[in-house]
Parts: sequence; C-alpha cells; structure tokens
Amino acid sequence: MAQSGKKIEAARKQVEARSYALAEAVPLLQKVKYAKFDETVALNIRLGVDPRHADQMVRGTVVLPHGLGKSKRVLVIAGGDKLAEAREAGADFAGGEEMVDKIQKEGWVDYDAVVATPDMMRAVGKLGKVLGPRGLMPNPKTGTVTFELAKAVAEIKAGKVEFRTDKQGLIHAAVGKLSFPPERLVENAQALLHSVVRAKPAAAKGKYLRGVTLSSTMGPGIALDTAAMEAAAKA
Repeated sequence: MAQSGKKIEAARKQVEARSYALAEAVPLLQKVKYAKFDETVALNIRLGVDPRHADQMVRGTVVLPHGLGKSKRVLVIAGGDKLAEAREAGADFAGGEEMVDKIQKEGWVDYDAVVATPDMMRAVGKLGKVLGPRGLMPNPKTGTVTFELAKAVAEIKAGKVEFRTDKQGLIHAAVGKLSFPPERLVENAQALLHSVVRAKPAAAKGKYLRGVTLSSTMGPGIALDTAAMEAAAKA
C-alpha cells in the first residue's frame, strides 16, 4: 500500500462507526490531519429531494460568519457610474462588454465570482458555455445579478457561499480551512445547514436531511447526527 494510502487508513481507524455531534466531529477531523497543507473543510449533505423536478431543487447562498480563509477574486460586469462603485467596493476586475469579449475570445476565467448589473445580462448571457459549467454564471437568485454592487461584492469578499443540489440530491460546500479554531468551523457549518434547512422546498416530502458528512480535502468523512443538526438549524 502506498504511503498516502497508509495515512488515510490510519486516519479512518480513529473515526468510529457512529454519528457525531458537530462540536465533537470538528476537533476529531483536525486531530487526524496528516496532509502538509491547510486543507479545506466541507459539508456533504444528502437531501430527501428529487432534483429532476424543478420544484424540488434546493439552491441558495449564505454568508459564513468567519469566511473561507481566503479572499475571492470578484469580476463585475457593469457600465457607467456602477463601475466606479464596483471598484470602490473592492472588485478585483471591473468592466463592460469588453470583459464579455475577453472571456469569449480568450476563455479568461481568472476569478472566483462574477457579478453583473441587470442591464448587462443580454451580453453576459453569451457566456453561458464558459461560466455555467464553472458555477460562475450570474443569477438573480444568488444576488449576483443586481444594481447593488457594493453589497454584492462585500458579501462575496466576506465569505458568501452558494449551494445547490446536484443530480443525486447532494450538496457539497466548503465551510472553512482546517487551521480555523474549532468553534469557527462549527459556526460556519451551522450557518450553512441553517440556510439549507430554510431552503427546503414545499414539494419535498419525508425526511429532508438524509445524511451529513464532515470532511477535509485529504481526511476521512465523519458522519454527523442529522436529527440534532436539523433540530438546531430550525431553532
């Protein structure tokens, strides 16, 4: 067995075959760390929805109270006075249709989020094939198609996370770095879960949170107590 395989196996052996409370799982995940870099911590949430039906899609955003440990690079596509507003708010890149041309012609994707004003969406709509697969396409539902550019940029810089179910009804979203103090990871995870529970579609029947796992980039998955987490999220 390769050295890395031995390390992950040793880490897995320290995780019991049971459900953990979130406040118990976070320090355990930090304890079994073996990678030499600062891993990303994520929640994997299995929901009792059928995403093949539009009325059961779960999608939303949440501003994590302690961010993600890195500042996102934000591109704003707007015109006129709105460009100055975007730059003053901290946008890393700001421009009008020339930005659309750059993305189309050069395949430029050196940014982590895109915000556009509604009047620019006719041009931005041409970028679906480039931005869509990367989850970067501006959308009114996630607050990235708006005239309130200062607010949008500030939220993204502060740690705004977008979540949505995939074809299997799963949500995978980062909640911070493994080097964070445990209480900060717990609070970030709680904020994400609270938003996911609030986004429950009316058409979803039966148990909503089917399974929640906490994991890091290289570490083992730790099953969480879904009943306790759902109760806390509803409180």
